[in-house]
Amino acid sequence: MSKNDILQGTLALMVLKTLETMGPQHGYGIARRIEQTSGGTLSLNYGTLYPALIKLFQQGYVSAEWGLSLNNRRAKFYELTPAGRKRLAAQTQDWERTVELLGRFLVPGDSS
Repeated sequence: MSKNDILQGTLALMVLKTLETMGPQHGYGIARRIEQTSGGTLSLNYGTLYPALIKLFQQGYVSAEWGLSLNNRRAKFYELTPAGRKRLAAQTQDWERTVELLGRFLVPGDSS
């Protein structure tokens, strides 16, 4: 996978999981955490992340509130909503089933 390739639908899952793990974060913090968690495999730019955050906000999965960042700059902080927690749980289950299914095809020499 190239550094800029993100499977369809996975960015929303990564954002929701980041907010669940870290609590309220601004966009830059979310992007850095995703990059850090990926071990530098993923590199997010604002043109990728912010449309995803806007969509999650419009769907009611995250709330947004203006606040001050650690360096005293005004920033919009995103937080997981109860609907976002439910969506995260459902998406996590979907991805776990997908990974299990693909694993059956990728195990060498297993023809069961």
